[in-house]
Amino acid sequence: MTTNQSVNLYDIAIIGGGPVGSALALALKNSKFKVCVLEARQADLPSIDARALALSCGSRLLLERLCVWHKMQDVSAIRTIHISQKQSFGRAVLRATEMKVPELGYVLPYPVLQDALTGALQQSAVTTIYGASVTQLSGEAEHAVIAYQQNGVAHTLGARLAVVSDGGKLLAQQFPPSYHDYGQSALITHVTCAAPRVDTAFERFTPQGPVALLPYKDGYEIVWTAPHERAEEMRNWDDAQFLSELHQHFGDRVGEFLTVGTRTCYPLGLKKAPDQSPMPHTVLLGNAAQTMHPVAGQGFNLGLRDAWDLAQVILDSQLDALGAEKMLASFRSRRLLDREAGIRFTDSLVRLFSNDLPVVGAA
Repeated sequence: MTTNQSVNLYDIAIIGGGPVGSALALALKNSKFKVCVLEARQADLPSIDARALALSCGSRLLLERLCVWHKMQDVSAIRTIHISQKQSFGRAVLRATEMKVPELGYVLPYPVLQDALTGALQQSAVTTIYGASVTQLSGEAEHAVIAYQQNGVAHTLGARLAVVSDGGKLLAQQFPPSYHDYGQSALITHVTCAAPRVDTAFERFTPQGPVALLPYKDGYEIVWTAPHERAEEMRNWDDAQFLSELHQHFGDRVGEFLTVGTRTCYPLGLKKAPDQSPMPHTVLLGNAAQTMHPVAGQGFNLGLRDAWDLAQVILDSQLDALGAEKMLASFRSRRLLDREAGIRFTDSLVRLFSNDLPVVGAA
């Protein structure tokens, strides 16, 4: 291993070029500040994340402001949401027409969003350092210091503000987040069916956990939650058994399930960093700040609002105020209500409906 002794200084360094980090960089691309993004992936490697994203109308507006929305072709709209609970007669139906909005939300694969943001970032003046594996971050009196490896060479750079948007691994040992394991995993796949309802999403609560059908192209993206061991069993079923079990679990709302794609599983929990700015000149965004259950589709939408609000605080700041405690406190205050409300709402849904208590089932 060799070492590069030169130290580059930036106003803002964003660790992680995923959707949230890229969105922040794009929001700052025309600012007076010198911005860089440190991304562990190589420049020519596409995203292979299998997850589907459910975007809110608010997220669409933010992506339009970033001039990214029109670049994404494979997006399906949600105009009706059907919510029900197994073994209960109650249900709720939300319709865009009744709420006087064109759509309630949108569904797209994670790589579609990531590729659009990456493409826009590569066309901007923001410096992106690919293949950069960050090994250490420290907050000093005047700036943050970031150590990273690139092609076997150790580098160091300084930044008035370091934004951690890497999923939360970098500072987890130094500032351990709180974590609640829901005892569930999410199985994610794509299915087709005999009678799809165009533009209609379904959320069904069951004792083992919620199952969501999100309309996408010729069928649905499924997020099916179950206890960890059960989810692994479901992932290993042959296609015929999976489709049969899904029909039994979900019912006849979209007719017979016909085909199923590749299945992946993710453990689910609530992770929350103790502070969105745990040390001087440092801010945590997106999954580095909080990771939530997908039941309410809040995770990425909350992270995108994190990025947008931080950008507004940065743009309102003078150069010598970047990363100072006053600026960090302003960001924390701006995000407090939205962040806490999103976390508590999602956690309450999981705890209330993902169980088999008779009093809840009869409510």
